[in-house]
Amino acid sequence: MNIGDVSRLSGLPAKTIRYYEDIGLVEPLRSSNGYRAFRESDLHKLAFLGRARSLGFTIDDCRNLLTLYEDRDRASADVRQIARAHLDRIDEKLAELAAMRATLSHLVEACAGDHRPDCPILADLAANRSENPDGGPLD
Repeated sequence: MNIGDVSRLSGLPAKTIRYYEDIGLVEPLRSSNGYRAFRESDLHKLAFLGRARSLGFTIDDCRNLLTLYEDRDRASADVRQIARAHLDRIDEKLAELAAMRATLSHLVEACAGDHRPDCPILADLAANRSENPDGGPLD
């Protein structure tokens, strides 16, 4: 299969496929004229990588997951450890987003949104950040 075929079948842009080749995640064969010749196994790897990336796994995580996927003697605990670490990162981001949302929601509610120039949103954005985001002094 050529890169166009693999792109269509995997759902990944050709640019992404070339990048994955550049960093060694896939290694298609090369014909005598230099064209990539993708095998069914390459297509499967690309689909695997596309799904993993859609779940937010990093390139390093994907590399490790792919290595584990290809290792039939792997322990599922190794896979779970990678997924658990990623889930922990997602939970941290969700907590950060919830805090940002709460702060912004408070500021939007505090702003009269009228013709007067005072605006708690702008005042907060311009505030001295020598305090922690939670309002307490830095240690």
